[in-house]
This record gives sequence, structure tokens and C-alpha cells, in this order.
Amino acid sequence: MFDLIVIGAGPGGYVAAIKAAKLGLKTAIVEEIRVGGTCLNRGCIPAKAMIHAASLYREAREEAGRCGIHVGDVSFDYSEITVYKAETTEKLVSGIEQLLKAGGITVLKGKGTLHADRTVHVKNEVGEEVYEAKNVLLASGSQPIMLPLPGMDLPGVLTSDGLFALEEMPESLVIIGGGVISCEFAQVYADLGCRVTVLEAQPRLIPNMDKEISQNLKMIMKKRGVDIHTSAAVQGVEARDGGYVCRYMEKEKECEAAGQYVLCAVGRKPNTEGLFAPDVSIQMERGRVVVDDHFRTNMEGVYAIGDLIFGMQLAHLASAQGIAAAEILAGEEPGISLNTVPGCVYTDPEIASVGMTEDEAAEAGIPVQVGKFIMSANGKSLITHEERGFIKVVAREGSHEILGAQMMCARATDMIGEFVTAIANHMSVEQLLKGMRAHPTYNEGVGEALEELCGGAIHTVPRVRKGR
Repeated sequence: MFDLIVIGAGPGGYVAAIKAAKLGLKTAIVEEIRVGGTCLNRGCIPAKAMIHAASLYREAREEAGRCGIHVGDVSFDYSEITVYKAETTEKLVSGIEQLLKAGGITVLKGKGTLHADRTVHVKNEVGEEVYEAKNVLLASGSQPIMLPLPGMDLPGVLTSDGLFALEEMPESLVIIGGGVISCEFAQVYADLGCRVTVLEAQPRLIPNMDKEISQNLKMIMKKRGVDIHTSAAVQGVEARDGGYVCRYMEKEKECEAAGQYVLCAVGRKPNTEGLFAPDVSIQMERGRVVVDDHFRTNMEGVYAIGDLIFGMQLAHLASAQGIAAAEILAGEEPGISLNTVPGCVYTDPEIASVGMTEDEAAEAGIPVQVGKFIMSANGKSLITHEERGFIKVVAREGSHEILGAQMMCARATDMIGEFVTAIANHMSVEQLLKGMRAHPTYNEGVGEALEELCGGAIHTVPRVRKGR
């Protein structure tokens, strides 16, 4: 008998298992494929490895000469990029396996299915075994959505999983969707010389983020050769001339976009196939498991986290929920705020956002002040030839409590943590300004945006436009 069985060893599940074991719970974790889940094996980590490789290639071709570095003819080997990507994943997966072993966690290989008596049946090629636990945590993650349109079942129409499996570099690619995954892949393949077309049904790219970020990203991607069509409703896909053609409506006109492959990147859905036995009646809504504030389902002793439940589908949110769920099961108060969730896009420049945007505050009727700093005046950005970018801070009028921050600049995904901490602790602009920031760093831009919000305090280090 286990205290806890976790079904799914992705970033939510394995973190929950490790935390539960540290808190003294006898824990087992079930994984059908490999520990690390989608994030490590088919998502975040391999995607970021490819982004890094593609960025190095573009910088060697386009940026090195501006710094006096002449590299001659630059080329890449796509098969070697995929090896590098795989090696990165392998190291991290191995690390997680060691952590699970060190924590005394029992790893059950196979497909985990929850039954009405709260037993977990684990099925693999050897057979099926039944395990009992006081509590079960569902953390089976999600899988890519494929639009229900004509031609989406053609062999060259891929999800992100299929794109990762390609062994040869595509010559051309049509991407359906203009969200985070779409924009990241668009930059990777465009940087590597692939002809990329993006079709987004909404009026702008990454529509859930600040409007100015969307506008700047579209301009940068177009400059790098990506053909972008917003307010473009895809009607279907057909095979033609050895490739594939996407038919879409744009401004009431039927248009076409052709590519060697088509990537469908319009979101993900909870991975519940085979998770529940026929006798289980877990409350579901729109395909997601319904839980309360403590991650409890309507079934006694059964909890759920991550992409299975309502909320943002992000690896770091699933991990935070896993930690909180383990603490609750161990009788402790959760120590991490789950209401302040950063969103990151690993394009170049990077994009990061947390809390409210200026528009969202206006819609909620909250009076705010906004401080903004254009990063072209930042010394480190000038040194590294960064493209257009900015840091924007949204604070409550009067009290200056920080409500949100939006960044589009180098290292934005690292720097956003400062604002996550500030919002989670209800800190003010003045409190953040007490901290000294090193020079020259990208992080100086944070101080500049905060000062701008306060009405322009004296700068401890002159801006680039003032001679430094």
C-alpha cells in the first residue's frame, strides 16, 4: 500500500512525487513512455535546444561580421542538430531518473488506469498489475490538438510530435496557428533557411499577450522572411504536386499556402485516453478534470494537476501545482503562489509576461500607471545588437503596487522572475527600486521602466543615449 500513486511522470507528476517523498509519503509514479513527459521528450526542452542551434546559425551568418568576426561560409547539418537535441533530452531524463531513485520512489513502467476502488492498474507488454494507494494524483498531461478539417489526416500534416521526428530539414513549412509553439517553430525553421508561412485565425499573433508585443513580433518575423497571415481561417488541406496546400479565408477571399509539410499547432488537449476505467465517474467539463482549490476531484482520495485541469497549460505551473498538491497531502500549507503565473515565448528577442496588461486593467476598471523603457537605450542590448524591444511595468495608481509586467528583450524569460516575486508578494515599485542592478546588464532596463513609472527619477547609470 502506497501513500500516493502519481499517474504521469511529466513536470507536474515527477515534481509532485519527489516532493511527496521528501515529506515522508511512500510514493510510486506510473509512466508509460519516459519520465519527463512531453516537456522533456517532445516539447519545451527539445524545442529550446533547436531554438538555440538555429539562433547560433543565424548569428554566425548575420551578426558575427558586425563584431569583426569573419567565419567564412557557414553551414549546418540537420541530423547533427537532432543529435544535439536528443543528447540534451537524454541528460535531463537521466537526471530525473536519478532523483526518483534517490528519493526512494517506486517507478512503475506502463499505462496507468484508475479504477473505482481507487486502485491503479498498470499495464505493459509483460502484463497487468494492480496497486493500492491512500491517494492518487492524476498528472497525465496533454497531447496536441488536430483540427477537425478536411485533409488533416494526410501523412504530411504534422503535430509538434511529428515535426520533432523529422530526420531531414523541411524546405518549406505551413504552420496553422500563431501562438507560442507556432512562433517558436517559425523562427527555428526560418533561421535555418526553410520557407515558412504562418496562418493565424485571430487578428494578431500570440493574442493572449500585450498587443505591442504581438505587433513587434510580427514585424521581426516578417523581416526574417516568415510569411504571416492573421485573421486567416483555414478551411482544409490537400495533397498537391508532391507537397501540401492549405486553403484559408482571408478578408473574405479564398487563398492558398503551399509547403512540403503542414504543422498544426493550435493548442493541446488533456491526455485522458485510457486514464479511467469504465466504472470511474470523475467529473469532467469540456474535456478537463474538475477540481477544487486543493486539487481534489469528486472521487475520494483522487487529485489532479497540470494540463488535465483548467488553467494555463505550462510546465512550470504543473510543477508548482505538483509541489502544492504534495504539501496538501502531507498536511502542510502550500508555500508557493499559484495565482501569479509567468508566460514565456522563446523567440528572438525573448518574450515574457506576468500579471495584468494595461488593456486588461482598463477592462477590469482598475486605474493604473505604466512605466516603459525602450531597450535600444540599454548598454548591454547595444553591445549584443538586439532587435527592437521594451520592458513595460503596470502598477496600481496611487499605491504603485505592481500588477503586471511585459517584456520583449534578451533574457526576458529569466528576468520575469523578479516581477513574479513582486506580484506574488504585493510589492510596490518603490520597493523594487531599492535593489541595485549591475551595469551593464539587460536587467538595468527593469530599473529604468520602474523609474519611468515613478516620473523619471535620477539615473544611477547614464543611459546609452546620454553617452554611455
